[in-house]
This record gives sequence, C-alpha cells and structure tokens, in this order.
Amino acid sequence: MNMAVTWQTLTVIVLAFGFAYLNGVLDSGSLVATAIASRSLSSRWALALASLAELAGPFLFGTAVATTIGTGLVQPATVSVLLVGSALLGALVWNVFSAFAGLPTSSSHALVGGLVGAALAAGGTQALQAAGLLRILLALVVGPLAGLALGYLGLRLLLVALRVATPVVNYWFKRAQTVTLIVLALSHGTNDAQKTMGMLLLVLAASGVSTGGQVPLWVVAFSAAGLALGIALGGSRTLRTVGSGFYKIRPVHGFSAQTAAALVILGGTALGAPLSTGQVMSSAIIGVGAAHRLSAVRWELARNVVIAWLVTMPVSGTLAGGMYWLLSR
Repeated sequence: MNMAVTWQTLTVIVLAFGFAYLNGVLDSGSLVATAIASRSLSSRWALALASLAELAGPFLFGTAVATTIGTGLVQPATVSVLLVGSALLGALVWNVFSAFAGLPTSSSHALVGGLVGAALAAGGTQALQAAGLLRILLALVVGPLAGLALGYLGLRLLLVALRVATPVVNYWFKRAQTVTLIVLALSHGTNDAQKTMGMLLLVLAASGVSTGGQVPLWVVAFSAAGLALGIALGGSRTLRTVGSGFYKIRPVHGFSAQTAAALVILGGTALGAPLSTGQVMSSAIIGVGAAHRLSAVRWELARNVVIAWLVTMPVSGTLAGGMYWLLSR
C-alpha cells in the first residue's frame, strides 16, 4: 500500500468516525425524548444512561448488519476508497444540515443513499447488488410501520389492562422508563454502530487489508465510541421535535413507545436489517398518541417529518454522486 492510499484510507476512517458521531447526535433526541418529556428522567441522566448503553450495545448482539452494509449493497469489484469516502461525505453533509435544522431524519437513509449515489457515479446500475438494495430498502420501509403498529397496539392493550388502575401507576411507569431507555439504547447501539462498521469493512477491503469477513475488535470499539460520544453530546432541537412536538407525552406513552421501538430494532438487528432509530421511535410515538386519541397528534408535524425522511436518500445520493465525480477528477 503506497503512502497516498494510506492517507486516503485514514481520511475515510476519520470520516466514518464523524458519521458515527453525527448519527449519535441526530438520534439522541429520539432516544431520550419520551423519558425527558414525561419527566421520568432528567436530560443529564437520560443522556448518560443512553451513551453508556450505546457503548456496550455493539459488543452484545453480533455484526449481521455490518455484513449487510459491507458486502450486500455494492459489487465488490466497484468498491474503492474514493467511493466509500464520497458516500460518507454525502451522508455527512445531509446529517450536518439535519442537525442544525433539528430534523429527526434518518442517518440510515443518508448512508444508504450515499452508497447508492457514489456507486452509480462509479459504475452505473451494474455497481449495485439489486437483491441487497431491495432488502435494505424493505427494512427501512417496514421498520417505521412496525414501530407505528406496535406503539398503537401496545398502548391499547395497556389501557385495557389498566382501566381500573389508580393514578399511582404513573409512578411505576416513570421508574420503568429507566429500564426501557437502557434497552432501547442497547438496541440502537448495536444496529447503528454496525452501519459504521460496514463502511469500515468496505474501506479496509478497498485498501487491500483483508479481514476474512470478520469485523475486527478495533472496528467495533471505534464505531461504538463515535456513536456513544454523539449521544452524550446530543441534539436538543431534535429532542424538542420528538419529545413535545407530536403531543403531550405522559409516562405510559413513553414506556409504550420505548418498548415498541426497542422490540422492532432488536428484531431488525437479529435479521441483519439496518433500521433507522429516529424513524422507528418517531413512528412508535405517533402510534402511541393515535391509540390514546387521534386528535391528540399534531399530524401536520408528522407529515413534515415523513417528508424529511423521503427526501433524505435522494439528496444524500445526489451529494455523494457529485462528490465522487468531483474527487475522481
């Protein structure tokens, strides 16, 4: 490996850490919003617990998602350090904009869009693995729908079970949110950190560094650290959108939404499906609110969030394709 390639590789590794960090910043609001909005935890404690769980999560649940990103989307012959770097730059530019705008957009959509855009610029449609792309897109669509459905059904079942309960039950839901927050952060940590792991596997393979299909321990730790740091220093603007924008969240709402989102994300991780925690959590919150009372949800805000999700992939893909075109020249 010559010196130019070495420095290119190191640059892309730094970009991967930046992506993991911004992923944490953007998703931190979605993770802790319900616990803070329902006054179950202070923002300081919620972010501290979440960041510690994020750090541990990538070591606990395997690397199936990393394999999906690293080997299932772009044809191996097309992968290059420049392609991976362009994909990360496209995703990063969109994530920076989202962080400043306070949009609960999807880092997963941004990353997949970036990879697709850079691959198309590098080799056209033949550079993509159609089956892998379809699988990933299906997961990104099904994830929020599952969060919506589980959030709705979960609260409806709770309301039936608690129809004769006294107001003291709110105390127990407040306490329970500490547990559900930790589980949600663990699930987010393993799923989202693996996206950065997948990008690192791609750049290592492109640089001629064979990993034998295994994710090195340093890659796991590196990705976990970036994500956990982003969670710890997370974005308050997204927190306001998710935590209080849709409706007034009470302890039972927070508990139901966190449980639904955690179940969906853990299920996706087990299947090797990259999911968007911001999407799943926002959808679960909307589902819980709709189960409580349809008119309680601010549907105009929900519509704006969905529009932001829909534009993420084409915008980040266009940015990444443009980056590849410029840098290759």
